[in-house]
Amino acid sequence: MTDIHPSAVISPKARLSDGVKIGPYSIIGDMVSIGRNSVIDAHVVIEGHTEIGERNTIYPFAVIGTPPQDITYSGEKTRVVIGNDNVIREYATIHRASTKEGWKTVVGNNNYLMAYTHIAHDCIIGNHVVMSNLASLSGHVLVGDHATLGGFAGVHQFVRIGAYAFVGSKSGIDRDVPPFMITAEPRARLFGINRKGLARAGFSKQKIDILKKAYRIIWRENKSFSKGIEQVKRELPPSIELDMLLNFFNNSKRGILK
Repeated sequence: MTDIHPSAVISPKARLSDGVKIGPYSIIGDMVSIGRNSVIDAHVVIEGHTEIGERNTIYPFAVIGTPPQDITYSGEKTRVVIGNDNVIREYATIHRASTKEGWKTVVGNNNYLMAYTHIAHDCIIGNHVVMSNLASLSGHVLVGDHATLGGFAGVHQFVRIGAYAFVGSKSGIDRDVPPFMITAEPRARLFGINRKGLARAGFSKQKIDILKKAYRIIWRENKSFSKGIEQVKRELPPSIELDMLLNFFNNSKRGILK
């Protein structure tokens, strides 16, 4: 029930579910599993302990599951885990994890990874994330659901990109981007709420206005995040979105963008 081109090199140990298609000259390694109805186009390389879910489409010359670019890595059996319904375009690279955290690099569901994007070791990508051409994540980066990264954006190790955030093209991200925010400029800084993105995602005007007020209080009216957070808690009605924003300030390893 699979459709494998005769020129493809498939390990007899690889696990291919029903409906999988493998194109010309692709290479599938020993410890790879691919879920139902996924399409692997020509010249794709998938190796290592890599689990790919259902209905994914992987375009030519993508490389998934190769060792991390970490000089301390010594061939341990770390993993890549990819969910369902993802589109991974030409020349994208996804590296398996190091041994420094959870031993796996994770890509969720319904993500769109455009050409030449890079996801390094130990990254965790949520759902419905868009990475535009040549956007790159260094190791240990966390990207929340519905986030968008513009072309040529570069993200430093251990940075977090919050849910529904928008990272402008050609931006260098060296600190955490809170949820619902928009960033721009080569040395990225915040420019307010991602209003258009939130409206497209179905957020009501009331919710967007509350997030705008929270942004103003935290980043414009106070000299410290802690005072701004306390003022938001006093003055704005509680909501799931405010909880997401305020909780994001906990456990930052790189600090929060100004």
